[in-house]
Amino acid sequence: MDIFNLLELKYNIYNKPEFITTDPIQVPHLFSKSEDIEIAAFLISTIAWGQRKTIINNGKKMVEMMGMKPYEFIINFTDNELKPFLNFKHRTFNGDDSLFFIYSLKNIYKNHGGLKQVFLKGYSIDNSIYSALRYFRKVFFTPEHLKRTEKHVSNVSKNSSAKRLNMFLRWMVRKDECGIDFGIWDEIPTSKLFIPLDIHTGTIARKLGLLKRKQNDWKAVEELTKNLIQLNPDDPVKYDFALFGMGAFEDFEY
Repeated sequence: MDIFNLLELKYNIYNKPEFITTDPIQVPHLFSKSEDIEIAAFLISTIAWGQRKTIINNGKKMVEMMGMKPYEFIINFTDNELKPFLNFKHRTFNGDDSLFFIYSLKNIYKNHGGLKQVFLKGYSIDNSIYSALRYFRKVFFTPEHLKRTEKHVSNVSKNSSAKRLNMFLRWMVRKDECGIDFGIWDEIPTSKLFIPLDIHTGTIARKLGLLKRKQNDWKAVEELTKNLIQLNPDDPVKYDFALFGMGAFEDFEY
């Protein structure tokens, strides 16, 4: 079987509504308002490393502490309502990080038009996701913050793969016939997205010859995405489902 048909087959296996029940994307799927979806998606994508069950549980905990109204909470929170977040912890993401993320999101929605507008402004610099990611990080860390918190937002200028941010953008931008990805940021073409590169997608991509670079960094993201564009110019990151599924759920050999 050639690589295109293999990826199409696996895409159709894993790109199903049942995927939501095992994936962190289930947390933003709790909401219908676009701002609530954006905020929930951004927060859980930020903590999306480690055991999937723990990621999902902690993501749900975050939105529950916001009264299941993320946007309203971000805009109107009081100091007393922030107290529970002081004790929040997911691996190295702690209470101090949580508080800064909340304050920074408030700045973004109050003064910059929201997450979508920040990414769109960065994208408009040269119509690239790379510029969108750089610009977003600059705006996000405008408020005073602890240096340690910077490690929780990837820096593509330092060759980070930005796996979690690319996953977030896949959720927001990509239109999905099965209703997994939201596709609510239609100003950015799906063809411009980059693959969310993690250990699973990287391992399978290398087995298939789609990725030669050994490090999982931004250069590897560019290389893999370029090769996926050859298979599907309009929607290259659809194969994230296939590559991740083969890596996470199968003992795949090629």
